[in-house]
Amino acid sequence: MKNIKIEIKWAIIFSVVGLLWMLLEKLSGLHGKYIDYHLYLTNLFAIPAIIVMVMALKDKKKNFYDGQMNYKQGLFSGIILSVFIALISPLTQWITSYVITPEYFPNVIKRSVELGYFKTTAEAEAQFNFQNYVIQGLIGALVMGIVTTAIAMIFIRTKKRNL
Repeated sequence: MKNIKIEIKWAIIFSVVGLLWMLLEKLSGLHGKYIDYHLYLTNLFAIPAIIVMVMALKDKKKNFYDGQMNYKQGLFSGIILSVFIALISPLTQWITSYVITPEYFPNVIKRSVELGYFKTTAEAEAQFNFQNYVIQGLIGALVMGIVTTAIAMIFIRTKKRNL
């Protein structure tokens, strides 16, 4: 447990940041009045997500590996972190869908039909629902977390010095 304490801590931090982002989206009208822009602006969450992942990896390097972490160690840490984030994601999706913004699914369903993205409400409902978002969140957390880690570790890893 001590070996993964940092990953658990950062998975919780990541999840809180994600919930704060959802609250910001709701308060800015992206789940209602400005829902047409949601599709584009929600992707900006990649910025704080990458920052949190990098901070987590740097924390692991500094406080677990005493400043000396190779690529493989960092990749493993990032995979563990991504798994924890993925495991927490159904809870964060539930909080988002039923506490922060319960009007999101009805709004996005209605608007996507109005704009012609879907021909019927039933088609839109099949896409925009809690179950689909939980699955997307699980897969997205794993894939994006591992990809982010793989790239970030190129820069974070301890480089060998040639003397």
